Amino acid sequence: METQVLIIGGGATGTSIMRDLALRGVDCILVEQDDLNAGASGRNHGLLHSGARYVSNDHDAAVECRIEGDILKRLAGQTIQATGGYFVAVQGDDENFIADFPGHCDRAGISWKKIDLNEAFANEPAISRKAIAVYEVPDASIDPFRLSLESVAHAKALGCRLLRRSQVVAFKREGNRITSTTVRDRVTGEEREIVADQIINAAGAWAKIVAGLANIHIDMLYSKGTLLITHNRLAHRAINRLRKPSNADILMPGGTVSIIGTTSVKIDNLDDVYPSIAEVDQIVEESSAMVPDLATVRYIRAYAGVRPLVGASGGDGRSVSRGFALLGHEESGLQNFATITGGKLTTCRLMAEKAADLVCERLGVTTPCVTTSVPLPSAYEGRWTEPGHAPKAWMRSANEDDPLICECEMVSGAVIRNLYNQLVKAGDNPTFTDIGLRSRVGKGACQGAFCAVRAAAHLYQHGAFQGRKGLDQIVDFFDERWGGQHGVLWGEQLAQAELMEALHCGLFGEELK
Repeated sequence: METQVLIIGGGATGTSIMRDLALRGVDCILVEQDDLNAGASGRNHGLLHSGARYVSNDHDAAVECRIEGDILKRLAGQTIQATGGYFVAVQGDDENFIADFPGHCDRAGISWKKIDLNEAFANEPAISRKAIAVYEVPDASIDPFRLSLESVAHAKALGCRLLRRSQVVAFKREGNRITSTTVRDRVTGEEREIVADQIINAAGAWAKIVAGLANIHIDMLYSKGTLLITHNRLAHRAINRLRKPSNADILMPGGTVSIIGTTSVKIDNLDDVYPSIAEVDQIVEESSAMVPDLATVRYIRAYAGVRPLVGASGGDGRSVSRGFALLGHEESGLQNFATITGGKLTTCRLMAEKAADLVCERLGVTTPCVTTSVPLPSAYEGRWTEPGHAPKAWMRSANEDDPLICECEMVSGAVIRNLYNQLVKAGDNPTFTDIGLRSRVGKGACQGAFCAVRAAAHLYQHGAFQGRKGLDQIVDFFDERWGGQHGVLWGEQLAQAELMEALHCGLFGEELK
C-alpha cells in the first residue's frame, strides 16, 4: 500500500489529523491497533474544557482550551451539549485560591460569573449545602466517540483509508528516511507493508513505544486516571471543585448518566490498566464533599485511561503541563517521521493542525488548514452514540418489524443491523464489541446482560452470524463489559452482576475472565 501520509493512532488526535489532511487534498492512511478511541480518547470524562480548570497552574493550556472549545462548539456542535459549568468551593477549601480564581480567568480570557448560593442550589440541587462559593464558566460536554467517528467518515468520503486492528510492528529505514512500515493484522496475523512519504505518530500513550521502533526515545510519564459512571444523571452542568486540580473533582453529565473522577497514578505498564478498588474508594469519598449523593448513588461502571505526559519523569503527573508536544525528530536524523502527543481532548483539532502543517511543509503542500472554518458533517456512523437519539428514532419509525433490542438505551434491531452492514461495507469483519462502541448497546444499568443475547440472536436471524461466531461474540462483549464492573460491586450493581452471572455463566455455561 502506498500513500502520502501514514497516521498511527485512531484517537481524537489521529482522526482529526486524518480529516485535516483530507481537506487539504493529501492522501493518507490511518492505522489503529485496536478500534477508534481505544485509548485515552475513549476513556475520559467528556469535558469540553473552558480552560478554567488550568487557570491557576497552566495558563497556556487554559488559553488553548478556551480557543479550541469555542471552535468545536461552532463547527462540531452535534457532538457537544452546551451544559455550562459550575466551580464549587466547600468549607475547608483554600479561600485564597477562591479569591484569586476570577483574576486567573480574566488573564486567560475566560468568562465567569459569581453565582448566589441559593441560586446555585436551586439550579443544581445535588451541590453540597456546605458550599461557600460558586462560579459559572462556559464548560460543555462532548461526545468523543461521535467526534472521532464523524472525523473518519468525512476523511473517508474525501478518499482516505482506515485500517482497524492493524498494529505497527516495524519500520525500515534507509539513511534519513523511513522507507516502509510493517503493519500486522491483529485478527489474522497477516502482515503488509505501507510506503508513505511522511509518517505521523499519534498513538497517544503508545507513542513512546511506536517511536522506539524507529530507535527514537521520548521522555514520557504514564498517568492513569480512573472514573466512575453513575446510574442516573445527577446534575445539568459540569461541576468542578474550586481548588487546584486534584483527585475526584469533576462531575460530568453524560447524557442520561454522570461521570465522576478522576485520579492521577503513575504507572509503567500500558498492558495492565484498570480501575483499582483503592481509587474507586478514594473517588467516592472525596467527591461526596462536593456532591453528597455520590456517597450513596448506584454506580454501574468504572474505567481507566492513561495520560501521556511528555517531558515528565517523576511524581504523579498533576504538576505536568496539559499542553501538547509536536516532535519532528530531526535530531534523530529522520526527515519523514513526527510525533504528536499529550494535550487534551479539547485541543485535538489544534494538535491536528500543527501536525498537518509540519508534514505538509515537508511534502511541499501549500494548501492551508481549513478546520477552523469548515463544519464537521454529521454522519450515520456517529449519531447512535448520542444518548436519547435511538429511542427518538425508534418511536418516530413506529415499525412493528423493528424489535427493541436494548431496553435500557432503547436501541432497535435496525440500528444494530445497519451499523453491522456499514462496517461490512467498509471492508471490516465486524464484532459485537464494534457495534457497542458505535451505539448505546450494553451501556445501561444491566451492562448488556439481556441485550447481548437479543442482539446476537437478531444478527443470526439476518445472516450476519454463523456457527459459533455469535456465541463467541457475546463472551468477548461481556468480558469487556465485566472488566468495568469489578470496582463498583456493591448494593444494586452487585445484585445486577449476580443476575448476569446466573444467566450467562449458570444458564448459558459461558466463562468470563
